[in-house]
Amino acid sequence: MIDKKVRWGIIGCGDVTEKKSGPAFQKVRNSELVAVMRRTGELAKDYAERHGVAKWYDEADALINDPDVDAVYIATPPGSHKEYTLMAAAAGKPVYVEKPMARNFEECNEMVAACKEAGVPLYVAYYRRAQERFLKIKELLDQNAIGDVRFVTSIQYQKAGEDVKASDQLPWRVQPEIAGGGLFFDLASHTLDILDFLLGPIQEAKGFASNQGGFYGAEDIVTGTYRFTSGVQGVGTWCFTAFEELDKNEIVGSKGKISFSTFGDDPVILTTHEGQQKWSFERPKHVHQPLVTTILKELTDGGNWCPSTGESGARTNRVMDKIVGK
Repeated sequence: MIDKKVRWGIIGCGDVTEKKSGPAFQKVRNSELVAVMRRTGELAKDYAERHGVAKWYDEADALINDPDVDAVYIATPPGSHKEYTLMAAAAGKPVYVEKPMARNFEECNEMVAACKEAGVPLYVAYYRRAQERFLKIKELLDQNAIGDVRFVTSIQYQKAGEDVKASDQLPWRVQPEIAGGGLFFDLASHTLDILDFLLGPIQEAKGFASNQGGFYGAEDIVTGTYRFTSGVQGVGTWCFTAFEELDKNEIVGSKGKISFSTFGDDPVILTTHEGQQKWSFERPKHVHQPLVTTILKELTDGGNWCPSTGESGARTNRVMDKIVGK
């Protein structure tokens, strides 16, 4: 527990930190962003100047060991998550790491073990766990609005991006040595994690993964089946070379179903024999802010407030590894 304002340092101040996450560390109570790091120093300096951050670095070690930095947010691609988490843990500093937590389940376990040994908390940026939209779905399930949950289906498909077509410099998200896999690891991780939050841990998982589009070497289509510890069953399909876009999840129970998207702003829909009810939610300006708020409450007040931990993040990596056959 930190008995004062928590001073944050960001490693990897790229696009995700511009609006989604970075400003949250300045706006949450008892929180302050005091340092940023990027390998290209000029870009780190530019970020610091634009966001009113006092210090900038081009080496992670310097930021982590800055005595004015109390906690570290790792916003780099997954390939360096383990390295920086172990460094921060060795320095005795709490860690908030981007998703997916690492390239594979084995790396996640090393991160969890290092933070436990150092006695520091480890949080993962599956920020949907703290957003009103998904808390409403959790509330409906807890209220038995659809009766006993039987199964869940997820389907997400989209067009191949122009950045992967005839490209001699592929995005890191489709380079397995950096991302752990293709877009399945980057995007489906959000869905699988929120299902863990809503329905409990997945006990068994298997699936098929292949490449149909030929734009890159990583998988571009994945189909998975899974069984939750509760006995609920699930199936999901993710395709990243389709003709249009769709993002839909349905949780089906003995008395109704709940329909929602992972990434969209369409309403949460409850369907029962009595009809339909819909709830719409405004997307937070800084999508990480609700989750960061729970982290700050935990770091300054004690207790277990953050719903996204190293253990839960590792479970999502385990499921993805099982589905793609790692």
